[in-house]
Amino acid sequence: MQPPEPITYKDAGVDIEAGDELVERIKPAVKRSMRPEVLGGLGGFGALFEIPLDRYKKPVLVSGTDGVGTKLRLAIETGRHATIGIDLVAMCANDVVVQGAEPLFFLDYYATGKLSVEVAETVIKGIVEGCIQAGAALIGGETAEMPGMYADGDYDLAGFCVGIVEKDAIIDGRNTRPGDVIIGLPSSGPHSNGYSLIRKLIKTSKATPTTKIDGGLLYDALLAPTRIYVKPLLELAKVVPVRSFAHITGGGLSENIPRVIPNGLEVMLSSQTWQQPAVFDWLQKAGSIPAAEMYRTFNCGIGMTVCVAAEHADKAMRSLAEHGEKPAVIGEVRRGDAGVVIRS
Repeated sequence: MQPPEPITYKDAGVDIEAGDELVERIKPAVKRSMRPEVLGGLGGFGALFEIPLDRYKKPVLVSGTDGVGTKLRLAIETGRHATIGIDLVAMCANDVVVQGAEPLFFLDYYATGKLSVEVAETVIKGIVEGCIQAGAALIGGETAEMPGMYADGDYDLAGFCVGIVEKDAIIDGRNTRPGDVIIGLPSSGPHSNGYSLIRKLIKTSKATPTTKIDGGLLYDALLAPTRIYVKPLLELAKVVPVRSFAHITGGGLSENIPRVIPNGLEVMLSSQTWQQPAVFDWLQKAGSIPAAEMYRTFNCGIGMTVCVAAEHADKAMRSLAEHGEKPAVIGEVRRGDAGVVIRS
């Protein structure tokens, strides 16, 4: 009986050399996101980060993890991989900063059936860009090649972010009072939420990558990277006492703002106070979606809200504008239990 031919890991569909090549190719990009607290480099079993105790008396670590949902499906189908990594960082870092925390570091998980070094490198460079925007170091990650788990050309992403905040500087909404002002910060589009519905609307309306909206392309609007609000918000927290931040993600304006509003209070917003991007008009028309459903599914043009006392509103607006935002006062807090009321 002849001995069987030797079978290698590569024969089973896992290319170790490709993984090694990817690590070498991304090292220069990853280096751009480094912070002085990072100890060591890529390739270790665990990433090391020294807590900056010289700046904190009672440091509290704040963590967040997320993916990009089925927006990834659109990126894969259109071959647009360069900015989906920004989305990944944004979904985690924006959640961390709402507590008043400075993002420190980020780790990613990239899984695929067969590793394309070129695609993975493009995606990870986008993650690096997101980390730079958030001020976080990309200190590690995992690339998993799993034959049989994914269709050809498919990959999946997840991320994990850790931030830090002084214990007595945690922002949680508990000091919110009637009469407080709600400031809205513009989104770049749907960000990374509602894409299961978006993809259904694309299919039912027979939209294509060449479909135009308001002078631009629909797919450009749908794949615009999620905005990262970290640096303007951290600067704002230095100059005014912030009642709360709310990251407008899945659940839209209706579901996310109440997460940081105490019981017995509600928020009144006026939709006339901000400009809704054309992509949301297209979505609403394509699905004949009622306004209430739009507000509980999408951000509808507001990616982050800020709540401050009325006497601090002008100073808050100036600070946000000085750091690149285009803030607008979109509502106020009042007594009640209706959650969020949005009037047209």
